[in-house]
Amino acid sequence: MTRVRVTAPRQSAAPATGRVPYPHEAAEDSDAGRIFVRSLIRSQLRLALVVACGFLIILAVLATILVYGPGVAETRLVGIRLDWLALGVGIYPVIGLSAWLYNRAAARNEARYRDLVEDK
Repeated sequence: MTRVRVTAPRQSAAPATGRVPYPHEAAEDSDAGRIFVRSLIRSQLRLALVVACGFLIILAVLATILVYGPGVAETRLVGIRLDWLALGVGIYPVIGLSAWLYNRAAARNEARYRDLVEDK
């Protein structure tokens, strides 16, 4: 058996010309820029914690209602107990809503940051 080596001719990468730096790169050059970047990071962290805590609270309340609610454990829908159905299927809309809200708020935070950096 003969080995055949298939190669392409070497091409050098085209030099980057006229590259526009990202706003955070331009902002990190000054003290005010570093403050803006730290502020963005803090606001995104705060947003993530709020959304995660909100989701966990909703999950805990739903689980508590399903466990301690009168007659929930005996109720069946399509042959499946309602508590299992709600936790197994009903939680996905809550996950989707949490993700959508987080995405909107994160984009708003970044837009505010971009406006601050461009005004600077």
